Amino acid sequence: MDTCVWVLSSRSSSVSSSVEVQVVRGGCHHVPYGATALDVLTLEDEKRLADVYAVKVNGVVDDLSVPLRAGASLEFLTRADEETLEILRHDTAHLMAQAVKSLYPETKVSIGPVIRDGFYYDFARDKPFTPEDLERIEARMHELVAEDYAIERLEVDRDEARRVFTDADEPYKVEILESIPEDESLRLYRQGDFIDLCRGPHFQSTGRVGGAFKLMKVAGAYWRGDSSREMLQRIYGTAWFDGKALRGYLERLREAAKRDHREMGKVMDLFHFQPEAPGAVFWHDKGWTLFGVLIDYLRQRQKQAGYEEISTPEVIDRSLWESSGHWQTFREHMFTTDTEDGRVFAVKPMNCPGCVQVFRQGTMSYRDLPRRMAEFGKVHRYEPSGALYGLMRVRAFTQDDAHIYCTPEQMEDECCAIVDMLLSVYRDFGFEDVRIKFADRPQVRIGSDEAWTRLEQGLLGALKRMKLDYTHNVGEGAFYGPKLEFVLRDALGRDWQCGTVQVDVNLPARLGAFYVGADGDKHHPVMLHRALFGSLERFIGILLEHYAGVLPLWLAPVQGVVMTITEEANDYAEKVCAAFRSKGVRMALDIRNEKIGYKVREHSVAKVPYFVVVGAEECREGTVAVRSSKKGAEQQSRPLAEAVAALAQEARMPSGVPSQENV
Repeated sequence: MDTCVWVLSSRSSSVSSSVEVQVVRGGCHHVPYGATALDVLTLEDEKRLADVYAVKVNGVVDDLSVPLRAGASLEFLTRADEETLEILRHDTAHLMAQAVKSLYPETKVSIGPVIRDGFYYDFARDKPFTPEDLERIEARMHELVAEDYAIERLEVDRDEARRVFTDADEPYKVEILESIPEDESLRLYRQGDFIDLCRGPHFQSTGRVGGAFKLMKVAGAYWRGDSSREMLQRIYGTAWFDGKALRGYLERLREAAKRDHREMGKVMDLFHFQPEAPGAVFWHDKGWTLFGVLIDYLRQRQKQAGYEEISTPEVIDRSLWESSGHWQTFREHMFTTDTEDGRVFAVKPMNCPGCVQVFRQGTMSYRDLPRRMAEFGKVHRYEPSGALYGLMRVRAFTQDDAHIYCTPEQMEDECCAIVDMLLSVYRDFGFEDVRIKFADRPQVRIGSDEAWTRLEQGLLGALKRMKLDYTHNVGEGAFYGPKLEFVLRDALGRDWQCGTVQVDVNLPARLGAFYVGADGDKHHPVMLHRALFGSLERFIGILLEHYAGVLPLWLAPVQGVVMTITEEANDYAEKVCAAFRSKGVRMALDIRNEKIGYKVREHSVAKVPYFVVVGAEECREGTVAVRSSKKGAEQQSRPLAEAVAALAQEARMPSGVPSQENV
């Protein structure tokens, strides 16, 4: 981001009809009323025009063509700024829509937002788009870039906008227009003969988009996400500032396809899905073993940190959800049922209210705080069928929830302890690059502003004490409290939001939770909501893709397989397998009458970390031949007891946590 700040002053000037522009680290200039950011940039340093793509006016990203008012501060954006890449992708979405209208004039346009790593645009067209159509559209987009059409910003009133899109026979744009509040200003953008209803911002011309874009695929999408409305065709694309970045992204996609956790689930025999239970996982033995390892690991970490473990009902009367506020704010995502006695129950979408009920049993003193309560709670949330995606987006999942009840004075210390634990856990799973995001009060929330300020200061105070960097997600907190979000960056450079820490005084108050303070009065505790993995199902999907299925030994559901070369070694193989299992190693046995090369290939595909081979020689000498499945690993012959001890040691959980078999 350009570090130079441009300040417009409303001071009177000797130059008629102008305002004085003061440039920090620069001089003072007079510009006419109505001058744009581009005018100011041209006046100050015309050589920088090629490097600047947009501007922030009072912290809000806008076009260079934005008219300036007195008192504004300007920051010019270049390729180095994240906001500029978003504008590039927005421009490319408009460019695609222009190309589609140019090639297929009968097509109706709807919306075209920016998404992660790209953009899409939804179209209404009787004939489906084909791969050949995408090639034509992409070629036309390159032509439009070369023609370098000016992108013109038009401020219009509602009647003018309605006339434009009615005359153009664009019914979706008219419908969008009618849904915009009357007091909201309207803006159109025109490039060549294409015009769109859009808030912007955009670049100055189509030529600035460049050529590093690619159309990826076509998918169906209901208009406005409503399954009762018509199905549109959604074209997805990606855009970057240069070919190298585009090629790198496409290579990451190819690598991600190889690592797809859904395919890993098949080849490793971990889980499956089927239509009778959409968004719910059918865990196989090996997958459930991996699931159990995560719970065993975190259970031990939580014991070490002073947590108690509880379990609460999955089906609870709606009255509790009304008291907690979830019924009013989360009802559309809840599964409910009516019983014959006239009661309405909800399958819990969150564990928090149930945990509060456990805390409320008996009278709690301030001396008993903090109280840390953990639960591996199964929750159910309705997600549209089109949004479901393997383990990453499901309707039934297990949260590694914990709720810490403390006094206001203890809040910051407890936040520090949680953050320290989170980062330590992620390191144990191989995630060293962890980003922290601070999300403050949303527009729709419960509780007083004073309470929100106190909670926000507690979270920020913990980060400051720990000297941790963070980014600010304005207005993205939960409806009951601000939060920290922990984003893991995987081996392909992708970001996954997993852990959260939320501070809350509203829910304890709503549900009547209190402790007796030193003054003898009742006080509502501060409630810290904490999740490390977030969803165990999703975290397993992330792990599978991060490691391409080759999990660290302590996590692997099958840590090794004992294979025989000859049938005469079968009895010895069973003894070997039992020896490993007795020390907690998850060892499989393969004594099939198959060639050893066939067995090795099969178990390699299934991502088994170690092969233990026995034949006639190993039987005679009491040894085993051990080889890692890693490429280029050499086979080693070792005495059985030595091999068992070495593999058992390597298979131990990190951070000194013993494996469950040895607890």
